[in-house]
Amino acid sequence: MTAMQGTVATFDQTTRSGKLLTDEGMPLEFPASSLAEHIRHLRVGQRVFVETDGTTVTSIKIWN
Repeated sequence: MTAMQGTVATFDQTTRSGKLLTDEGMPLEFPASSLAEHIRHLRVGQRVFVETDGTTVTSIKIWN
């Protein structure tokens, strides 16, 4: 597992999936299954904590 931080680039409210850009400049796509249960919406530019298994985003949590 790799943990990092990033910024939401796109978010589709219907599918609950989107894309983000890590602080290292790497673009990542994320599926709805990676969102923490309490997340109902993400906005473009929002900062998030991201966990990956190397190639796939496994968890996204928002900053408080």
